[in-house]
Amino acid sequence: MNKLDNRITRLFNKKDQRILSIFCTAGFPGLNDLKTVLESLEKNGVDMVEIGIPFSDPVADGETIQESNKVALDNGMTLELLFEQLADIRKTVSIPLLLMGYLNPVMQYGVERFCKKAASVGIDGFIIPDLPIVEYAESYKSIMDVHQLSNILLVSPQTSEERIRFIDEQTDGFIYMVSSNSITGKSSGVSDQQVAYFERMKALSLGNPGIIGFGISDRTTFDTACASASGAIIGSAFIRAIKNSENLEQDIQQFIETIIPKN
Repeated sequence: MNKLDNRITRLFNKKDQRILSIFCTAGFPGLNDLKTVLESLEKNGVDMVEIGIPFSDPVADGETIQESNKVALDNGMTLELLFEQLADIRKTVSIPLLLMGYLNPVMQYGVERFCKKAASVGIDGFIIPDLPIVEYAESYKSIMDVHQLSNILLVSPQTSEERIRFIDEQTDGFIYMVSSNSITGKSSGVSDQQVAYFERMKALSLGNPGIIGFGISDRTTFDTACASASGAIIGSAFIRAIKNSENLEQDIQQFIETIIPKN
């Protein structure tokens, strides 16, 4: 399999541990805050950002991210506006950027049009939790590959080794290791059972690195995740940190310093 050449694959080629990815919701807390959020995250040492496309029924997300989706939609965020806001983002932001969302808005926009537009504004990949892997492999992978877009696939503690290996063959960039079967923001801390799952994944020696998400909220859980994977994703805790922010740059700096303190 020929590896894609985008900012995600280049990141993992030069750094294979302690990668910090942050999830933010486009249009939250304010409609036009995305540029400030992305620039501040990169400035403070974040390696990669997942930009959530607001959706009215985000079934995989917990209360915190669901609420941020509602706020963003009420603010007036749309997929078309999101692409407009990202049009010049590569003038100031160089880290990998992914769009995270659900299949329905992508289908409504048109998959090929969506991929072409995302690539044109500098997006490096997608996370679409409700896109069936077989449908992706048969119908959409070739389209994404043309535009050098990674489609990040998810595994959980209940995913069989056979399916994990199939996912490893189909994805390019990294594998999103869901730490538990709960929704985002539900759990706190990392259990011994979860650590055992992380170690099982590590022992499979897959072709793609693993990044752990769900339940990663502070330096302790980030460190625990990084002991068994290439890094971790923080979502709900970040959303809570900026929810009522009156100074985004300052609040983002303070939050990131609690995860990766400056020397």
